Amino acid sequence: MTNQTTSHILMVRPANFGFNAETAENNFYQQKDDRNSTEINTLARQEFDAFVGLLEEKGIDVLVVEDTDLPKKTDAVFPNNWFSTHQDGRLVLYPMFSPTRRLERRKDIIEILIKKGFRISEIVDLTFFEQDNQFLEGTGSLILDRINKVAYACRSQRTHQIPLGYFGKLMGFEIVDFDSTQVINGAVSPIYHTNVMMHIGTEISVVCLDSIPLASEKLKVQQYLEKTGKKMIPITAKQKFQFAGNMLEIRNNKGDKFTVMSDSAFQSLGDVQINTIRRYSEIIIPKIPTIEKIGGGSVRCMMAEIFLPLM
Repeated sequence: MTNQTTSHILMVRPANFGFNAETAENNFYQQKDDRNSTEINTLARQEFDAFVGLLEEKGIDVLVVEDTDLPKKTDAVFPNNWFSTHQDGRLVLYPMFSPTRRLERRKDIIEILIKKGFRISEIVDLTFFEQDNQFLEGTGSLILDRINKVAYACRSQRTHQIPLGYFGKLMGFEIVDFDSTQVINGAVSPIYHTNVMMHIGTEISVVCLDSIPLASEKLKVQQYLEKTGKKMIPITAKQKFQFAGNMLEIRNNKGDKFTVMSDSAFQSLGDVQINTIRRYSEIIIPKIPTIEKIGGGSVRCMMAEIFLPLM
């Protein structure tokens, strides 16, 4: 049986969290901060530890890996971009836009998973696409409906069609790709990661349909969500800017389901949206303002799901 959720999460505790000028080129959610790097990193670690505590209180298995001090990696707290794992034992490595972020790929993290008793049957390495400036940034680029084997992806400078199609054929996912845009300072620009505007849970989908400019592509996304039986919860562009699309559904060791969203995302939602989500799962609400503001990513990006079978 294929599961949409897992109770095993890997998270990387930051050693040098900070602003990354390379990724800010197309991640408009990042904002510079005048505080010194030590203070910023300390705050990020405090937010990280409190987040882990919330998950563990609910019986979720969190494997915390310490970031290495060198080489310096400002975005190591977002491991979901460089690898994903699958129930058949495959682990996929992804091609990444930012050269500094490629340093986050660590063999020792893969070895830690094996030591913890997870079975890796094959490593699917897509990083060769970087040689041709073709990128696909893990479950930032891909919103996976694992039950129905559908991968939703908005095309961008970090999500290219060739590696996307390659992933689909190799991993057996049908690809639903589309353009998704936002208005920044009066100019229209592509949304850099699909997980900014979309979330798929077991029964629900959260999606900013307003960000899909082409009516035909908007209809295609809606039809796939309906066809696969997902209860659709639309969010607005304003809510998207508060990371309301950046959620993840997980479960604990008893099988109870939880939807994780940041405090910023939660505060942006209306009562009807919140009550609909609560009908299907409990909500966990970490506060990560420093990580969101400077890193430009939210809670979903911080959690790498481990779907590998146990030995």
